[in-house]
Order: sequence, then C-alpha cells, then structure tokens
Amino acid sequence: MAKSKFKSGFVAIVGRPNVGKSTLMNQVIGQKIAIMSDKPQTTRNKIHGVYTTETMQVVFLDTPGIHKRQSKLGDFMNNTALNTLGEVEAVLFLVDTAEGLGGGDRYIIEQLKNVRTPVILVLNKIDRIEPEALLPIIEEYRKLYAFAEIVPISAKLGNNVNTLLDQVEKYLPEGPQYYPDDQVTDHPEQFVCAELIREKILHLTREEVPHSIAVTIEDMKVEENGVVYLSAVIFVERDSQKGIIIGKQGALLKEVGKRARHDIENLLGSKIFLELWVKVKKDWRNQERVLKDLGFHRDA
Repeated sequence: MAKSKFKSGFVAIVGRPNVGKSTLMNQVIGQKIAIMSDKPQTTRNKIHGVYTTETMQVVFLDTPGIHKRQSKLGDFMNNTALNTLGEVEAVLFLVDTAEGLGGGDRYIIEQLKNVRTPVILVLNKIDRIEPEALLPIIEEYRKLYAFAEIVPISAKLGNNVNTLLDQVEKYLPEGPQYYPDDQVTDHPEQFVCAELIREKILHLTREEVPHSIAVTIEDMKVEENGVVYLSAVIFVERDSQKGIIIGKQGALLKEVGKRARHDIENLLGSKIFLELWVKVKKDWRNQERVLKDLGFHRDA
C-alpha cells in the first residue's frame, strides 16, 4: 500500500474504574503492559500501548478511571484522564454492560460533551449478559449522547475486538509510523516492571493496603552472566501496612517476588534477580512533593 495511505494517531480509553480498560489494552496489544485487578482505581498513569498493522498505527492511552476524588492522588488521576480527551483522534468510552448505566457513567458523559473528539461507545463484558438485554442497554446510552459508533465487545475473551479496531481506523488521519513494528509501549521497561510488582500486591492484599502502595525501581542493570538485576522499593503509608506486605516470616513479600519475577522475565525475555524492599512514607498520597518523586506529575 502506498505510504501516503498509512494512518496513525492517538486514541484514549476512558471509563469509570474497573470496567476493563487495562484488559482491553492488553487484549489489543497482545501482551501485558497494563496491570489488571478486580480492585478499582488500579491504573494511575496514562499507559501508552502501541498497536501496528500494515495500514495503521494506533497509540492507545489507557487513562486512570474517572472517579470521586478522595486525595491529591485522586485529583491527579482524574486530571490525567480528563485532560487526555482533547489530545486524541478518538475516545473509546468503555462501560460495563453487566453492571448497567451508573452515576459514574453519567458523569463521564457530561465531561465528553465538552470535547469535539469523536466518541466510540464500547459496551464491554457482553459475555456476562443475555443477548436480548443488549439492545435496551444501547438505547439507554443513545439517549444521553450522540456517539460516533457503538461497539459491543468482550475484552476478556477478545470477542468483537477486531471490529472495534476497524471502527477506530475510520477516525485516524493519514500520518507517519511513530514507533517500530515490534514496539508495544512507549513507557520505559522500569515503569512496566514496577507496575507488574504493584499488580501482584493488589492481588495478594485486601482493603486498606491496595491504594496505599507505590512501587519504584531503584536499580536495573544487566550482570555479566546476562541476568537482569532489579531492585524495587514498595512504599506504604503506615507501619501496619508494611507488616502486611512483608507477611509472616516474609511469606507475602516472597510470593509477590515470585509472581512478579515470572511476568517480568516474560516481558524482558531474560532471567532476572529481583530484590524487594518495603518503606514507609506517611500519607504519601496527599503530599505533592512525594507524589512528584514517585512519578505522579499533575497535567497542566
């Protein structure tokens, strides 16, 4: 195909927490670059996933879930998601068909009315509802907003995801290929490694701990034997949380390391030696300086 016909652009994935945004991103890209959890507000930064075919390249922005703000970190997450809407060629508004239209969805729709970007309504988790229930759900959303397209999918199973990508291509302008064919994210490897470690903690802890943690990679280098050495620090807000993360005789921290090592080795394609440390930064989610040190930069 002639080079001038190649299309490229940026597409945001928005939606209230826990509707499957990261699952969709990973399904499209074909490997894990965004962490997944059954706990809401898992994604904190705009994750850039790169999808390339012979005719197009799409840079997907998996934004934090838009939610009621409860901390400075919450402000950062909301601002990041909302500021993304004016920077892209199209917006994928992902909703959970199994849960139905909620107040969070209505709030996001009100924000979408302030941008001119085409919005594609993506009805996720259709595998969890009866087929005859789909049409009434579509009509309910149609009454609230003039969506450019409406596409039902199952991000988890991959159902209809190719149809969604075909619809996305319609809204991309002709443009250059920004990234090489085999590049799937523009985030540095250290960022993805830290996110994979945080995902394992989310899976293994409950209630008070998940949103009180941040993970940073302090050191990453390749040893002479080809093994990648990684040193990561897990920050928590209270001493009691530090005890929970470490676990009895270090059992939980060892399990975090074991699970994270498996995913990171798949990501890097090499053996790794992973060291994990747990430190307390009291009330870090409400301290601007600490948030900046941990990589949370408020969008202008």
